Amino acid sequence: MRYSYEFKLECVQFYKETGTYPPTPEKVKQHSFRYKIREWTRMYDKHGPNILKHSNENYKWTPDAKLVLINQYLTGKSMTSVAIDEGIDKGLLYSWIRKYEELGYNGLVESKKGRKCKNPDMNKKTIVQRDLNETELEELIRLRAENEYIKAEIEVLKKSIALRKEKEAAHLKAKKQRSSKNLESKDTN
Repeated sequence: MRYSYEFKLECVQFYKETGTYPPTPEKVKQHSFRYKIREWTRMYDKHGPNILKHSNENYKWTPDAKLVLINQYLTGKSMTSVAIDEGIDKGLLYSWIRKYEELGYNGLVESKKGRKCKNPDMNKKTIVQRDLNETELEELIRLRAENEYIKAEIEVLKKSIALRKEKEAAHLKAKKQRSSKNLESKDTN
């Protein structure tokens, strides 16, 4: 769950002033919420109130900076304390450690995300958009509507095939039961 800066700040201040936890929001487990409050409080004490804000842009970690944090963990410091000292999420640090253990230093290097393009000649930069004239726009609208109709037709066919298979399976099951009953009655005679 993503909490607002104001909510986090209220929870931390409530926890620091009263020494008790604020009420747990609905659909959130109490123990995980209380853990978050303790984590927010430690981060607040270490870095100040701005650490609780969501940043609009992600910080790009270099592989060397990641390695420094991983080495702190590997030398005996707890994962939580390393994460809080640096002001990052513990899950992020955990994923770096796992990648480092599996792939070594190369696991810390950012790789390109997404699937490779099958046709290298088709780059997004080379695609030129142009304005459609009225007839092309009408044709596009008609084709999209036809496409939706065909998709719905396919779904109906899939469901009818599934129902037919269910009926056949039930029919075969009933047939087997009748034949087994007939065999039992012949054996008793």
